[in-house]
Amino acid sequence: MYIQRIVRLAVNEVRFRSLYRKYKKYTMVSEAAYAGNLHLAAKVKDVEGSIVECGTWRGGMIAGIADVLGSRRCYYLCDSFQGLPPAKEIDGAAALAWQADTTSPKYHDNCTASEEDARAAMSMSSAKDYHIVKGWFEETLPKLPPQPIALLRMDADWYDSTKCILDNLADRVVRGGLIIIDDYYAWEGCTVAVNEFAARRKWRIRQSPFHGVCYVVA
Repeated sequence: MYIQRIVRLAVNEVRFRSLYRKYKKYTMVSEAAYAGNLHLAAKVKDVEGSIVECGTWRGGMIAGIADVLGSRRCYYLCDSFQGLPPAKEIDGAAALAWQADTTSPKYHDNCTASEEDARAAMSMSSAKDYHIVKGWFEETLPKLPPQPIALLRMDADWYDSTKCILDNLADRVVRGGLIIIDDYYAWEGCTVAVNEFAARRKWRIRQSPFHGVCYVVA
């Protein structure tokens, strides 16, 4: 069984890195982290519920997830499509400096992308039922249909945005479902928001063995 599991993981790793190449122009996630996200997504294959990504940029990550989890799911891509809101002091000096350096090659126009980019990525995927939810999280997330969530992927960078996602959607993640936190190790505000919420809920914050992706099991 152990050898079979290792072989299966190796096969998946090859497949997941192939999906990264398929969607590379639609994601800022590194190849290793992209594969790590897909390894985690595969864990909810038998968990009923929708797939929700908050902070979708051009849609390349959730498109890859759709190829792993298939067409029977409902997928929600939530983004302002206007870039990130202003970072605040709670987000840390690095966040403030990053947003101020508009000439940096890592600035990506303040992470602005178009709704058309996200639709293009999803049109390449296995998803048949997907919804682009355009707008700021505090306006859109309270209005999402009250469906159970099997996988919630958060890529919101800042404290307020991350807190908004958790306050509105964490309770909808079904038992055995996952919350993937893209920026937990990257931005101070995200880390603080997740830690505060985790302390109240007595969550165990985990680091996946697959390329160090941070997640929580509901």
